[in-house]
Amino acid sequence: MLKKILTAKHRGFCAGVERAVEMVEKSLIKYGSPVYVRHEIVHNKFVVNNLKKKGVVFVDSLDEIPKGSKQPVIFSAHGVAKRVIEKAKNYNLLYYDAICPLVSKIHKEILQLEEKDYQIIMIGHEGHPEVEGTAGQLQDIGNLTLVQNIEDVEKLYFPSNQNLAYITQTTLSVLDTKEIVDALKLKFPSILEPKKSDICYATSNRQESVQEMAKKVEAIFVIGAFNSSNSIRLVETAKRFGCKHSELIENIDDFDFSNLSQYNEIGLTASASAPEEQLDLFINRVKNLFSIEVLDHYEDENIIFKVPNYLN
Repeated sequence: MLKKILTAKHRGFCAGVERAVEMVEKSLIKYGSPVYVRHEIVHNKFVVNNLKKKGVVFVDSLDEIPKGSKQPVIFSAHGVAKRVIEKAKNYNLLYYDAICPLVSKIHKEILQLEEKDYQIIMIGHEGHPEVEGTAGQLQDIGNLTLVQNIEDVEKLYFPSNQNLAYITQTTLSVLDTKEIVDALKLKFPSILEPKKSDICYATSNRQESVQEMAKKVEAIFVIGAFNSSNSIRLVETAKRFGCKHSELIENIDDFDFSNLSQYNEIGLTASASAPEEQLDLFINRVKNLFSIEVLDHYEDENIIFKVPNYLN
């Protein structure tokens, strides 16, 4: 019979996600419905569906927005390519960029590297919006090479006089990324690295919290989304550190809570794009079935990214 739920020290919305969602909500207040958002504002179905109910229309392309629309369109926290910004300008759209400031920092880095004639190696996941947005900052996409694993590093070849630098997606596994970085440094000893890790504080903190929990519980449940890199990395981290049953929950309504009877202690966390209320809802559902003790060691990260003044 389930006895304890241990919640992660660091969990739930990061500052970049909070800012992006707040920008959408303040746009609704200022301009009314509809407010358009290109792609998911963050990778979380619960957040997206809640915003839809409030009057947000999610589009895959700016071409889906009616011509002559005076309503705002917001670009997601993952960042977008320069061509998307240019298209919005050409269509005379009112647009706001909700890019996470930590992703914006990488955009600046990659432009500076291109100006200095560096060949840039990006560690990331092919097709991820952040990778596409970052690559889309470059004047010449040929200046960027994407690597996803050590095998990709082994296949790389550059002339000995080529200036090389690497950057990373912000939501990667800290440990997996270190292995890839070590392989890059071994193969290209003079490669230029970022002054500070590109993996964001929230990703690192949430992975560290799961590492700690994995040693203490029989199962870990991650509230997040299947298309969310930071959610998937938390599940992988739990397994890596000894918690064999680690499961990603995208929709709490689809979860069979009776299966928890086989555990005495479980760990619970929410990814950086999952709201705290989802974690609370999970706990309340468990309480309806079992007598439990919740051990909560939450620590505030004390990081805030302010919404632009023009939306206040």
